[in-house]
Amino acid sequence: MRFGHDLTEDQQAIYEAAQTFAAEQVAPGAAARDKSGAFPTELVSELAEMGFLAMRVPMEEGGGGTDMVSYVLAMQAISQACASTGVIMAVCNLTAGILSKHGTDEQKQRYLQGFCEGRFGPGTFCLSEPHCGSDAAALKSTAVRDGEDYVVSGSKMWITNGGHAGLHAVFVKTAPELGGRGISCLLIEKGTAGLEIGKEEPKMGQKAAAAVALHLQDCRVPAANVLGLENEGYGIALGTLAVGRIGIAALCLGIGEAAIGEGTKYALERKAFGKSIADFQAIQFALADSRVDLDQAWLLTMRAAQLIDQGDRAAAESSMAKLSASEACGRVVDRMLQVHGGYGYSSEYTIERLFRDARVTRIYEGSSEVQRMVIARELLKNAQ
Repeated sequence: MRFGHDLTEDQQAIYEAAQTFAAEQVAPGAAARDKSGAFPTELVSELAEMGFLAMRVPMEEGGGGTDMVSYVLAMQAISQACASTGVIMAVCNLTAGILSKHGTDEQKQRYLQGFCEGRFGPGTFCLSEPHCGSDAAALKSTAVRDGEDYVVSGSKMWITNGGHAGLHAVFVKTAPELGGRGISCLLIEKGTAGLEIGKEEPKMGQKAAAAVALHLQDCRVPAANVLGLENEGYGIALGTLAVGRIGIAALCLGIGEAAIGEGTKYALERKAFGKSIADFQAIQFALADSRVDLDQAWLLTMRAAQLIDQGDRAAAESSMAKLSASEACGRVVDRMLQVHGGYGYSSEYTIERLFRDARVTRIYEGSSEVQRMVIARELLKNAQ
C-alpha cells in the first residue's frame, strides 16, 4: 500500500519494525494456529517486549509512548500476518489504555508496569454479557460493597484473551437503580476466588484469539481495585469506543491487504485458456475494485487516527473508519476467494482462512448497524 501521507521517522520506524516482526515471527505459524486454535503465548510476550501491548501508554509508565497513527500502522502490519494475533493486541492496548488514563498511582505501580512488560500476560476488556453486546448499559453483573471489598456476581461473554489473561477489566453494576450511570470498572486478577474461566468458544475464524465466558460467583475484589470513580465505568467504556473502532479498522485493512496479496499472486500464477487469468478483464476489475476499497478505507482510518492524536473524540469518524474498513474487507476477501475459484474454498489456501477471519469484523467492536446509528446520530446532532 502507498500511504499518500507523510509519516514521521518514528512512525515509519514503527511500521517497518511491525512489518518485519509480522513477516518473520507471526506469519509462519498463522495457519497452524488457526487449525489448532493454540493461543500465541510466546508471541504475546514478544509483542510486549516491543512495546506493542501498550503502544499509546506514556513511556514513563512503561508503555510505547506512540501516537494513534503509529498504533494503526502496527495493527495493520500484525493483522496482515495473523488476524488472531491482531485482535489479541487490540484488546491488550484497550486494557493498558484505560489503566493509564484512569488508574491511580498505586494501580499503575501494581499493574500497569508489569502488564506493559508482559508479566501479566494479555489483558481483557470484559463488557459483553450473554444477553447484551452493544447495549452496554443493560449489563446485569453486579458488585455489592462489603466492607473493604466488593462481592461480584454475574457472567461475561466473548472475552478475548480471557483464558490466558493475568488481569481482567470487568464492568459491573454497582448502583443498579441508576441504570447506565451506575456501572463501575473493577480490576480482577487471575486466580481470584470465585472467578471461573469458561470453555473456549468454537468460532468460525480468528481461532487462535481464544474467546471465553467469565463466571463470577461471590467473587471478592478489593475496593481499591475500582478503576476511576465508582459508578463512572460506563464513561470509561464509552471513552474507549473511538480507539477500539479505529484499531479494528486497522485490523480489517491488514486482512484485506493479505487477501489482495493472495489474489494477485494467484492470478499471476494460474493459467486458463492458454494465458494467465490476470490477463482477463473480470480478474483485473476484481483487483482494481479491491484496491480502491482498501485505499478508501485507509484514508478514513488515517483521518480518524489523526483526529484522536489532535485530541478530538472522533465519534463519527471512528465509526466511519470501522464501518468502511470492515465492509471493504468483506468485499475484498470475497472477491479474492472468487479469483481462486474452487481452490479458494480449500483450507490448503490462505484465502480460506482470511475469508473466515474477516466475517466477525462486521460484528465485534460495534456491528455495522451500530456504526451507522452512531454516524447518523452525530450527523443529526451537528445539523441542529
